[in-house]
This record gives sequence, C-alpha cells and structure tokens, in this order.
Amino acid sequence: MRKLTIALILLLSTAALPALADDVAVLDWRRALMETDAAQRSMSDLESRVGSQQQRAQALEQELNQLQQRADSLTDSERQQANQKVAELNRLMGEVMQARQESEQALLQRAEPKLQQAVEQIIARHSIQVLVEPQGVLHAESDLQNVTAEVTEILNSML
Repeated sequence: MRKLTIALILLLSTAALPALADDVAVLDWRRALMETDAAQRSMSDLESRVGSQQQRAQALEQELNQLQQRADSLTDSERQQANQKVAELNRLMGEVMQARQESEQALLQRAEPKLQQAVEQIIARHSIQVLVEPQGVLHAESDLQNVTAEVTEILNSML
C-alpha cells in the first residue's frame, strides 16, 4: 500500500496547480477493494472459519448480560462462572479479530499490485491530474468524478 499511498500523495501535491473539474477524481480504494468478488470470497471464507466462534461469543455475551441484570443477587459460584465466561468471551473475540486481521492483510498483500495497476489504468483512461480520497475532499463546487466502481470492475477482472 506504500506505493499507492506515495502515488496518492504525489497526485494530491499537484492540487495546488489549477485543475479543471474533469481532471480531478475521487477514489475510495478501500471500498473498491472490499466490493470485489475476491474480497467477498475472502469474507465468506473467514465467516466459515470463525462463524462458530462468533456464535459462541454472542451466546456468551447474552448470558453475561442476563447475569449482569441480577448482579446484586449472584452467588460466589455464579460470579466465578461469570468471570470464566468473560475470559472465554475475551479469548474468542481475540481469536476472531486476529483471524479477521490476517484475512484482510492477506487480501491487501494479494491485491496491492493489482490495485496499483487498476488506479494507473483509471488515471490514464480519464486523464486524471488529481486523485483524492473521499475523506480528503474538503470542498468541491461540483461533484467530482468518482472512479471507485471502475476500479472495482478492473480489480474483479484481475483478482
């Protein structure tokens, strides 16, 4: 992602130059990547790997919420069981989060060079002089050309 970030910074640095509205475009590269078929498959694979852990975590969360409602009347044994459930919930949530991070990182590593190619294609296709992220647009007199869907389309053909 460093190359893409550097490219975006270089493109953003030209923002001080006068630019026509057609020369400026918006790209939400995260959305473009996450809407690809490859990302959807990756999320589906992740769900199949950690779905049971997520369900168990949700069940534990519900049990703990019920116990919390009667916290004043819990016996020592019930408090000890609640503490064990909290520990198990924390463990499960940690495992799910770690699996999600690993899955996202693997997708990013696989997609980075293809994302760079897709961005370069879009820049050339539309003669874009300045490419910004949606969060980087502070003001625009008119809607900027949004190339996110096109980048997703190109990525789908590459991934």
